[in-house]
Amino acid sequence: MTHAPSVTVFTKPWTEPLETLAPKLARLGFEGVELAVRTGYQVAPDRVAQDLPAAVRLLADHGLATPSIAGDIDAATIAACGEAGVRMIRICAPIDMGIGYRASVDRYRASFDRVLPMLERAGVCIGVQNHSGTHVASAVGLAHLLERYDPQLVCGVLDMAHCAVDGEPVDMAVDIAWPLLNGLVNFKSACHLRATGPEEQARYEVHWTTHDHGGYDWADLVAALHARGYRGSFCMPAEYNAQAGRHGQRMGDDVIPMLTRDLAHLRMLRDRAWGTATQDRA
Repeated sequence: MTHAPSVTVFTKPWTEPLETLAPKLARLGFEGVELAVRTGYQVAPDRVAQDLPAAVRLLADHGLATPSIAGDIDAATIAACGEAGVRMIRICAPIDMGIGYRASVDRYRASFDRVLPMLERAGVCIGVQNHSGTHVASAVGLAHLLERYDPQLVCGVLDMAHCAVDGEPVDMAVDIAWPLLNGLVNFKSACHLRATGPEEQARYEVHWTTHDHGGYDWADLVAALHARGYRGSFCMPAEYNAQAGRHGQRMGDDVIPMLTRDLAHLRMLRDRAWGTATQDRA
């Protein structure tokens, strides 16, 4: 039977208590969350052992799964994820230009190697997301970083918005990333906007926006994943800039008007691609 991906949302925009956030996200139509395990959020890193399992249970009470968190890859977080049934810790991989790209990659691989036994015992994996700029930025970058790892333990999380602003097309990015994936793909959008006037040296900035203004077509990504039999989750990072020319991301309920439109569009694409089996979630 065909399994349609669930649609989850990253909780980064909201720092309010989960008791109020969980029913809000369920009402919007999400089927799960990627929980931000960060200082100032509902689960702080220094309390992950105590608070993560309780948070996952509370979310489940509102019909929300927790297939992933964004957090640290230390022993406490890995163990807490295993206890709570969270299967992935998502990270990004910024490059330290003080030591350079190759040394940074070697350092990441050493950090992964140290925790492989913990990951295997806990039934948890690290998901490395590509991120534009001075990071491992593209699908081909993920392939280089992760080439030696079993994706059941260290996998890639494809984010086409970052690929698009780096110039990597959908069909090629999916082809490169496919062997690395383990059930999580991001859906957000970005474009380049000119940050200087016409009389000045041109400088462009990345602007986070809705699906219809980004650098790639969400329909192409859904179609490419469906054609390969993708199973897992589509995560919406809920990342939107303020108006053009203004720095800073929208936070809290300020993201909801844009997020609601994007969620409706993604669910339509998913349901159209996976057909009548959309009640059978992976």
